[in-house]
Amino acid sequence: MKKIIIGSRGSKLALLYAHKAKRSLLNNTSLVADDIQIKEIITRGDQVQDKRLSEVGGKGLFSKNIEQELLDNKIDIAVHALKDMPAIETEGLTTNCFLERNDPREVLITKNNKKIGELDSNAIVGTSSYRREFQIKKIRNDLESKLIRGNVNTRIEKLDEGQYDAIVLSYAGLDALSLNGRISQTFSVSEILPSAGQGIIALQCRSDDQEIKTTLNKVNDHQTKLRALTERNVLKVLDGDCETAIGVHSIIEEDKITLEAELFSLDGTQRFYEKKSSNILNCEKLGIEVGRILKEKSKDSYKKK
Repeated sequence: MKKIIIGSRGSKLALLYAHKAKRSLLNNTSLVADDIQIKEIITRGDQVQDKRLSEVGGKGLFSKNIEQELLDNKIDIAVHALKDMPAIETEGLTTNCFLERNDPREVLITKNNKKIGELDSNAIVGTSSYRREFQIKKIRNDLESKLIRGNVNTRIEKLDEGQYDAIVLSYAGLDALSLNGRISQTFSVSEILPSAGQGIIALQCRSDDQEIKTTLNKVNDHQTKLRALTERNVLKVLDGDCETAIGVHSIIEEDKITLEAELFSLDGTQRFYEKKSSNILNCEKLGIEVGRILKEKSKDSYKKK
C-alpha cells in the first residue's frame, strides 16, 4: 500500500484530531508510522474571521478545500469535526467512519470564573452560532450575544482582553487542548442541546477508494456511527445550514436509541422540540422522523423565504 496522506485543517485542535486518527489507524491496522503522513490544508473558514459563516458560504468553508484535495487525489483521508460538515455529502466522497465520540457538552468560560447565573445583566457572551445565542437567551434573556470567530485559543484571548464577558465553546475542544482548567461551567445536555455530531471526529474518503474504505472500517466506532447518522438525518430533512439554529443529540442504551432535537425560528423567539426513541436498527429512520416533525411544527419559520 502506498503512503496514506491525511488532510486536516491547520489549527492546533484540528491537528490534534488528525494525530488521533493516525494513532487509531496505527493501533488497529498493520500500518506503521512512516506509512501515514499528515498534510495541513488552509480552509476559507480559517481565513475569514470577522463574519458569520452563513454570510460567507456556510459550513462548507471548513471542509471544501480539504474535500477538493480528496477529489484531486492529493490526500486519501480527510479529518473533520463532524459538526462543521454540511449535512449533504459531496458527490464522489463518503463519510462513513467515525472515531469514538468525545464529550458533546457545551461549556461557559468567563473572566472571573462566574457561572451563567452570576453574570451581570447585559454581560456580553461571545458565540459564533445562532443556536448557542438562542439557547443562552433561553437561560437568561438579559444577556447580550456578540459574534466571535477564530480557533479556541484565539477566542479565549479575546475574552481575556475584555472584548467579551463570557464565551461558549464545546467541551471536547477544550479537553483535547488540555484547557479544562478554564471552564467556568459545564452545561448538561438538557440545559444546552449540542449541535448534531458535536464531539465526533469524522474520517472521509473517496467513494471509489475501496482500499481506504476497508482500512477505515477497522477504526470505525459502531455506536458513534449510529448516533452520527441519526443526528445528521435530522439536519438533512431540515436542510440545516449555518443559519439554522438547531440542537440535536442522541444516546444509545442497549438496543435503544433516544434522539432529542430543538429548532428555533429565524429570530429565536419560537422553539420547537421533539424527543423520540426507537430500536437502534431503525436509528436512521428515527432521525428522518424527528426532522419531519420539527419541520411540520415550525411551519418553515426557521428558514429565510
